[in-house]
Amino acid sequence: MSVDAATVRRIAHLARIAVKDDEISHLQDELNAMLAFVEQLSEVDIDGVEPMTSVTPMAMKKRRDVVTDGGSPDKVLANAPATQDHFFLVPKVVE
Repeated sequence: MSVDAATVRRIAHLARIAVKDDEISHLQDELNAMLAFVEQLSEVDIDGVEPMTSVTPMAMKKRRDVVTDGGSPDKVLANAPATQDHFFLVPKVVE
């Protein structure tokens, strides 16, 4: 896959980055080098390799999934601009 000058301009536009015309060819070369590296990575044989979340072997910390009221609903509701019957009161936004 190769990136042309029009694609570089489009990427810059989508990223909201101002790119001068004299910078286009340099960015085009850099993007093409990145894509070539990604293509090179796709050639690596990963059969039998387990997915990992870290380079350091460790077990994921887990907690029990228990529904609670947060332990202090009055404190939580104290931050609300308006409440009614222990619920947040929000203005109607859809007619």
